[in-house]
Amino acid sequence: QVQIVESGGGLVQPGGSLRLSCVASGMAFSSLAMAWFRQGPGKEREVVAWVSHNGASTNYRDIMKGRVTITRDNAKDTVSVYLEMNNLKPADTAVYYCNRVETPFAPWGQGTQVTVSS
Repeated sequence: QVQIVESGGGLVQPGGSLRLSCVASGMAFSSLAMAWFRQGPGKEREVVAWVSHNGASTNYRDIMKGRVTITRDNAKDTVSVYLEMNNLKPADTAVYYCNRVETPFAPWGQGTQVTVSS
């Protein structure tokens, strides 16, 4: 059974930091590029950052560059993907999701809510 579980979100003040985690299992995620996406209130889901299958290459949405770092850990049956976020802004408020970069996407997890507010 394919499953993605995200965690690590929360309420943080502007300028604060969070580390998001996701665990993906049930298919060959270790051979796939993975990404973090987010969906803000009333907005479409957008990609925030992605990492190649072996972690050697990363890329970031322009507005996130310099503030986030994506990493991954490939285990035998699961893949963990992390998103370190710093200097958070109110505009970063969203539900954050993890999934493969390319379609067809795996079934989406429940996401983790990030709220940036004073």
